[in-house]
Amino acid sequence: MLLENKNAIVYGAGGAIGAAVARTFAREGAHVHLAGRHAANVEMVARDITESGGTAHAAVVDALDERAVEEHAARVAAEAGSIDVSINLITRNDVQGTPLVDLSVTDYVSCVTGGLTTNFITARAAGRRMAEQGSGVILALDSGSSHTSPMMGGTCPADAAIDSLVRALAQELGPRGVRAVGLWAAGVPETLTPQKLGAVNPSMATPEALRGVLATLDDLRMLPSSPRLQEIADLAAFLASPRAGAVTGTWINATAMFTS
Repeated sequence: MLLENKNAIVYGAGGAIGAAVARTFAREGAHVHLAGRHAANVEMVARDITESGGTAHAAVVDALDERAVEEHAARVAAEAGSIDVSINLITRNDVQGTPLVDLSVTDYVSCVTGGLTTNFITARAAGRRMAEQGSGVILALDSGSSHTSPMMGGTCPADAAIDSLVRALAQELGPRGVRAVGLWAAGVPETLTPQKLGAVNPSMATPEALRGVLATLDDLRMLPSSPRLQEIADLAAFLASPRAGAVTGTWINATAMFTS
């Protein structure tokens, strides 16, 4: 197993990608510590994992709360003995579909400040403890849109900020045995619903719009169809494992699209 006896914290574990990654980490032998803002969601994922023979612990943690994140990380390190993997999969609530000249300041910067803040707070908490123990992997995920795309609102600068954070973490923590790696994933079909599209762009909250988005995404891929959720989760597990021990300070493109 890729992650046998590794202790992994999954932030945003109640979401679609977070739950899939948590289940995959557990399947690969990790003891997973699920963190999220909604108890029911993370507890359901933890229950699924334990019923399948894995080890999971659920906790309500607001990743914008520095003290809460630090206390949770300290508790995991003390009780489990180490933090070997930390991955941030927290939704940023990006606002898209509106021209920049018509976008409010709040809608433009909220995903930048929110996404960068949660990634910094969670990575810092894990990085401190990983540096002390001399090993560990910090993982992040964004859409790979840092080089701009039209009608994407604050998504592009948010991705750029997180891309930069991961590279800086790798440079600073590498001498202490800690890796930092990012994963680009965009438009994973199983994570999209009319309701979720509507939260980003109110005009897209229909089944017809969803079908159109999925068809457009498929057309943009270099492969015959869009990457699937399990493929993203499997890649995250590999990057977190010793088999990817030479990979740090970079982002892995799992969008099946060209990126500049």
